[in-house]
Amino acid sequence: MFTGIVEELGCVASVTDLGDAARLAITGPVVTADAAPGDSIAVNGVCLTVVDVGSGVFTADVMQETLRRSSLGALVAGSPVNLERAARIDSRLGGHIVQGHVDGTATVTDVEPSPHWTTVRFAIEPVLARYVVEKGSITVDGVSLTVVAAGDDSISVSLIPTTLEHTTLGTRQRGDIVNIEVDVIAKYVERLMEGRLS
Repeated sequence: MFTGIVEELGCVASVTDLGDAARLAITGPVVTADAAPGDSIAVNGVCLTVVDVGSGVFTADVMQETLRRSSLGALVAGSPVNLERAARIDSRLGGHIVQGHVDGTATVTDVEPSPHWTTVRFAIEPVLARYVVEKGSITVDGVSLTVVAAGDDSISVSLIPTTLEHTTLGTRQRGDIVNIEVDVIAKYVERLMEGRLS
């Protein structure tokens, strides 16, 4: 489990094509400081298992399902990535409950800067948009954010300067693809209600 509070802006060192999977090597001195094989690290919001670690770099295998559902398949050497270690039970939950199980992707449709924040709008599939509510939580590329506006096929968030500076969201432009994880509580509520209504 994660909180959506990005610890570090890392960098893809290499991508190895394994046919029906990929192996990523990612530079991240902060998240690798106490990492060991088997640990979980979120990469742009996707929970990956550390395969190997050393000298500030960790490797992780990404299966086809993850490549299909997320934007990780588009990563190349040099790509910046948001990194977060799994949450500790004895620490504050600064963002919201994030599983690292990406539900799908969204496309940046507009970036509107202002002196103290930037509003970013995304096109999102209706099948995911139904879980998003105004002032609710959403995870975009692993970043816990508050929804400013929610429509049937679009959402908007506002980003403060710190988020723009310390995450990949500061360089996102119109047409870019981002990973989306909706609030897991909404999905559980829907599932429980389906059982009651049927």
